[in-house]
Amino acid sequence: MPPAPLNRLAFSATVHCLTGCAIGEVLGMVIGTAFGWGNGETIVLAVLLAFLFGYGLTMFPLLRAGLPFATVFKLALASDTASITIMEVVDNAMMLAIPGAMDSGLGSALFWISLTVSLLVAGAAAYPVNRWLIGRGMGHAVIHAHHRH
Repeated sequence: MPPAPLNRLAFSATVHCLTGCAIGEVLGMVIGTAFGWGNGETIVLAVLLAFLFGYGLTMFPLLRAGLPFATVFKLALASDTASITIMEVVDNAMMLAIPGAMDSGLGSALFWISLTVSLLVAGAAAYPVNRWLIGRGMGHAVIHAHHRH
């Protein structure tokens, strides 16, 4: 695949995964913070929800297209696991590393700016991996074989 289409596809795959991760991360952080949970419990919830939404965004259109659940689930695991894992490690490490970010509360600009920056850095960290995987017919490349254009 020529570099320009590969770069576009890798960027699209990264944004796709980042969207699911962001939904899960924000929801998890909001729930954990609202309930006054500690950092550990909040991060576990956010990571679980990030994987749930990340896989869900991949699975929904394939299920709607009529593919069986078992096939769709395997495709989602193959296409998104590396990207979501990288994003979650980077995002949560940054949130823990930014002084006061996890303890600043939902009404704090520090919380939201830290979360936004962490997610953007996480997406940037996952992009080269997505590009490498797609260039070798793995990652999101396995999904595109099943899309109806």
